[in-house]
Amino acid sequence: MFSERLWLDRPSGARLAYHHQPSTAEPGGIVLICHGLAEHSRRYEAFALALSERGYHVYAHDHRGHGETTAPDAALGLFARQDGVAKVISDVMAMREMALQNHPGLPVILFGHSMGGLIALNVAIEHPQSFNALTIWNSNFNPGLAGRFAQGVLYLEQMLKGSDVPSLILPKATFAAWGRAIPGHRTAFDWLSHDPKEVDAYIADPLCGFDASVSMWRDIFRLTFAGAEPERLARLPQRLPVYLVGGGQDPATNKGREIRWLGQRMLDVGMTDVETTVYETMRHETLNETGREKPIADFLAWLGNLGP
Repeated sequence: MFSERLWLDRPSGARLAYHHQPSTAEPGGIVLICHGLAEHSRRYEAFALALSERGYHVYAHDHRGHGETTAPDAALGLFARQDGVAKVISDVMAMREMALQNHPGLPVILFGHSMGGLIALNVAIEHPQSFNALTIWNSNFNPGLAGRFAQGVLYLEQMLKGSDVPSLILPKATFAAWGRAIPGHRTAFDWLSHDPKEVDAYIADPLCGFDASVSMWRDIFRLTFAGAEPERLARLPQRLPVYLVGGGQDPATNKGREIRWLGQRMLDVGMTDVETTVYETMRHETLNETGREKPIADFLAWLGNLGP
């Protein structure tokens, strides 16, 4: 079972809530988990257990503005009043440093789902020698003109009503639109998974599904566009093992096309160890989907093939 909530105090005044699943086999590495938008780290407990049984220490924290993490400048739905992207990246690195202090000498694999994938790639770019492998699941780094238009809308919203309040437009253009994209949907969140129990659990969770602030949405788009810039991708080690996962029925990633786009983008800048898998019958939350055993087993096999 995941540990009870633990705390990592940061110089910024933030208290990062995190959970730790220790390896139950001979330890072979550390996996750091970055969760998605409007959710939290405890939702990765089953995934962490599967990893721990195969020899991985797992750490998962709540990002600023999420879950049980607290900060004087980060209420629910807000990374920070200023420098939110830099602070979120710094928090991930603090988790890495703590994990390595607890388990010195082990390789570190950085995992990110959706928004967490946006964060993870930017962390790896900013600290290119700090991770032994990178895995990104269900993230869209290619919103195109619609993304640029959204940035303009958010700028206007900030001018009119400030940055710390929820955006009125972006939830309709993202979560609501993705919900409507599922034919015959039972709930507004069926885009997450075919599994009704997982969808209902998300809806019932008071720490899930909240409206992000204008500021957080602006930070998310900064992460999105910065992560896919070729000159920034080129900072990653050429031989860094990368594992990309998408769902062929995920409206948030254009049915997995944007995962494939990211994989090709990485290859185009000279990276040589990029594997991309799109599960054609799956929606957004691969780890909470019907048939999740297959992608988890595939990921464990990929981890097992990593070199020293």
